[in-house]
Amino acid sequence: MERKRKYPVGIQTFSRLIKDGCVYVDKTDLVWQLAHYAPFVFMSRPRRFGKSLLSSTLASYFRGERELFEGLKIMSMETEWTKYPVLHFDLSGAKHLPPQGVRDELNRLMDSMEEVYGANPKETSPGMRFAGLIQRAYEQTGRQVAVIIDEYDAPLLDVLHDDERLHDIREVMQEFYQRLKMMDPYIRFCFITGITKFSQLSIFSTINNLANVTMDPVFSAICGITEEELTTTLKEDIELLAEANEMTYEQMHEKLKLKYDGYRFTEKPDEVYNPFSLVKAFLFQKVTNYWFDSGTPTFLIRQMQHFHTDIMSLDRLEVFSSEFDQPTEAMQSALPLLYQSGYLTIKDYDRETETYTLSIPNQEVRIGYVEGLLPVYTGLEAGRVKIGFTLKFWRALKKGDINQAMLEMQAYLAGIPYVEGFKKKLKDVATAEGFYEYTMYLIFSTLNFYARTQVKCAGGRTDMVVWMPDAIYVFELKVGDTAQAALQQIDSKSYALPYQADGRKVVKVGVRMNAETRTVEDWVIQE
Repeated sequence: MERKRKYPVGIQTFSRLIKDGCVYVDKTDLVWQLAHYAPFVFMSRPRRFGKSLLSSTLASYFRGERELFEGLKIMSMETEWTKYPVLHFDLSGAKHLPPQGVRDELNRLMDSMEEVYGANPKETSPGMRFAGLIQRAYEQTGRQVAVIIDEYDAPLLDVLHDDERLHDIREVMQEFYQRLKMMDPYIRFCFITGITKFSQLSIFSTINNLANVTMDPVFSAICGITEEELTTTLKEDIELLAEANEMTYEQMHEKLKLKYDGYRFTEKPDEVYNPFSLVKAFLFQKVTNYWFDSGTPTFLIRQMQHFHTDIMSLDRLEVFSSEFDQPTEAMQSALPLLYQSGYLTIKDYDRETETYTLSIPNQEVRIGYVEGLLPVYTGLEAGRVKIGFTLKFWRALKKGDINQAMLEMQAYLAGIPYVEGFKKKLKDVATAEGFYEYTMYLIFSTLNFYARTQVKCAGGRTDMVVWMPDAIYVFELKVGDTAQAALQQIDSKSYALPYQADGRKVVKVGVRMNAETRTVEDWVIQE
């Protein structure tokens, strides 16, 4: 099948996407509802989830660019197409900048706007220029202004760990944003996007009418691709991708679901696919890990280190919304950032207890944990953490050959160099066992097997349990004792008992780890 579809990879401007004839999943009905929802609106979504395209679409709508929306859902909803002055800010260019650099970037963004609406030399700060622009735009057009601010928190994310720099940049941003409240009579609509929650760092403390629609079910799919959209609007693209990879449509659909689906932003069970990765897979005709091309965000790793986050506890956490939907200043753990950044998502909601179950969204994110976090949490050299062995490991497990799988793991661990500082830590038995739990957990998670560590049961805590389609593996790891002793502990404390009624084969694996060679030394398997 010849490919004639154009994909908007790297295109975040709605007008260009439409004019270039790119594939577009029509969200304009939701865009219209958002534009009429409230005067001031905030929405948080993970990086690379279409926030910039949504912001650009809103900008085109408020500019009255009717011709761009021909044939789209919004045409049956909008009748007036009033043209408003639009002030559109993209703050992604203010990342990694010192306070003066942030001021300079804000001033640069307003230079072109002042060419349209004029400038006042008495306006000497970014906030003063911002307020002056809004007022002049209103006075010159006779219409209220649409203000759109994309990635409002970009200047702040990389300094969350640095109180002094954070304070200085926060002051710059507060001086800029506080003008929104003052200019309320002149503003028709204000839309703000970011990764972190709107009350982040109190910079919006003066805007008491800012509606946070991040978890509003109405807008659950405004960023992201739904199952229905994938199998209708993008059906041809699945067919093209399947043909290129010599797979059936059904096989490719299932592969895409495993890799990119699973994000959920509301109480309702409405899941969406990562649009960035999905479109890249269609363009490059390959299903792989696109979301982590630029690596794990530094700000997230630093916060996880700061809070000593146990990455093995992150799968299927039962929490209240107050624990993950928090502004950064109120954080007691890295959980809010993990959720807001897309490393965790909602998997279930219990209305009776008002608790959410959070989990890793999909295989792509699991692999990102390994590549981004394994060096941080194990002390391995970052440049040498590879997962090339996983194909052999996966095939062995699929065949039910746990012995071969353990041989592959033994060879893999033995071949990884360790930083000197961590070698000393491995002399402590408890630290060493924890290290191997981390490593094995991440390896299993990379393959999208559901793995949990320190699993509670009547007899104590099982080191690791791995669920596969046809088998459940119960692992006990020992450093300084034998594999047989590990197996005996599984039996004596009935670690495998809770899984006997599951219907799947239950396999018990006792493992001895050698802290000197830093790998698997011996193992005993019993079904």
